[in-house]
Amino acid sequence: MQVLHFGAGNIGRGFIGKLLADAGIKVTFADVNQAIVDELNARHQYPVNVVGECATTEVVIGVDAINSQSDDVIDKIAKVDLVTTAVGPQILPRIASAVAKGLIARFESNNTLPLNIIACENMVRGTSQFKEHIFAVLPAQYHDWVNQYVGFVDSAVDRIVPPATSKTGDILEVTVETFSEWIVDETQFKGSVPIISGMEPTDNLMAFVERKLFTLNTGHAITAYLGHYYGLTTIRDAILDERIRLIARGAMEESGQVLINRYNFDEVKHIAYIEKILTRFENPYLHDDTARVGRQPLRKLSPSDRLVKPLLGTFEYQLCSNNLQIGIAAALNYRNHDDEQAIELADIIAKQGIDKAFSQISTIEINNPVIAKVAKIYDLMQKKDF
Repeated sequence: MQVLHFGAGNIGRGFIGKLLADAGIKVTFADVNQAIVDELNARHQYPVNVVGECATTEVVIGVDAINSQSDDVIDKIAKVDLVTTAVGPQILPRIASAVAKGLIARFESNNTLPLNIIACENMVRGTSQFKEHIFAVLPAQYHDWVNQYVGFVDSAVDRIVPPATSKTGDILEVTVETFSEWIVDETQFKGSVPIISGMEPTDNLMAFVERKLFTLNTGHAITAYLGHYYGLTTIRDAILDERIRLIARGAMEESGQVLINRYNFDEVKHIAYIEKILTRFENPYLHDDTARVGRQPLRKLSPSDRLVKPLLGTFEYQLCSNNLQIGIAAALNYRNHDDEQAIELADIIAKQGIDKAFSQISTIEINNPVIAKVAKIYDLMQKKDF
C-alpha cells in the first residue's frame, strides 16, 4: 500500500505518518516546508520521542517527501491507495485544488482501483468538509466518477503532540505522548477497509467524535483559557492548579452527561475516561503552552466545536452547564496579540458588547438565559474579580 500524507509537521510525523509507516506502508509526505522535505528525502527516517512513564525514542523508517505545491502531488494522487492529511482545518481548502487535479489525473490514467481519503484533523466530519472543498473546484463531469471510485472517510484522532524543539537541533525530531487513538468510519471506505495497527474502524463514528470533542478538546481548551487567564504558561501548570482542575473536570462531567444521554455511554467508564484525560494533561514530559492550545478562539467558540456544542447539548437534555459557562467566559476573555482570531474576538466584543458578541459567535438566541450568565462571568473576569 502507498500513502500520500499532507502535512509533515509535528502531528503529521509524530502521529499519522508514524502509525502508517510502522504498519509497513510506504509513506510520502507532502509539505510546503522545503527544508523538511529535503531532510526527509536525504535520510528517509526520523526520530519520535514517545514520552510518559516509560519514555522511548522510536525511529520511523522508509519515508520520503514532496513539496505540496509541486505537480508531484498530482502524480502521486493518480497512483496511491490512500491520501491522509494532518494540516489543520484552515489549510484543507488550500490543498483542495491540488487534490482535485490529482483525481482528474487518476481518471485520465483510467485508474479505477479504490482510493480513500481521510482528513485526520481536529474537527467534526473533517473529511466530509474536505470533500466539499474538493468538489467546489473539481469540474462537474468528474463528480460521478470520483463518487464511484473514491471514498471520503471521516475520522476521529486523538494524540497530544506539542511543539518541541530538538535538543540536538534535528528539524525532524518530534515528541508525542504515549496515548493515541485513530477511529475511522468503516461505512465510507471504497473497497475493503485496510487493516492498519492503530486505526480502529467503527460504524458509529459520531459517538467517538463527540466523546473526544466533548472530553479531551473541551477540557484542553478550558484548561488553556483559564490557565492563560491566571498567568500560567503550560497545560501541566494549569491543570495542577486546583481552581482550574475543578472547573475543567466539572465541564467534562457536564459534557459527559450529554454523551451518556445521547449515546447511552456507561457512566462509570466515562468518568474513568475523564480521569485518564486529566492524567494526560499532567504529563511532565509534554511542555504544551496554554497560548498554543487556546489559539483560534472564534473557531473553538463556534456552535459545532468543543465549547458551545456540548453547551447546546445541555440545553437539549436540560442538564447543568455551570462549569461549561465558566470555560466559555474564559475563552471570550482570551487576549493574545499574536493570534488573529483573538484580536478579532476582542474587536467584536468591543463593538457589540459581550451579550450580542457571544450570541453572534455561538448562534444562541440573545434572550437565552445562558447569554446573560456567561456575560456576568465574563465581566467578573474582566474586572479580575473571578
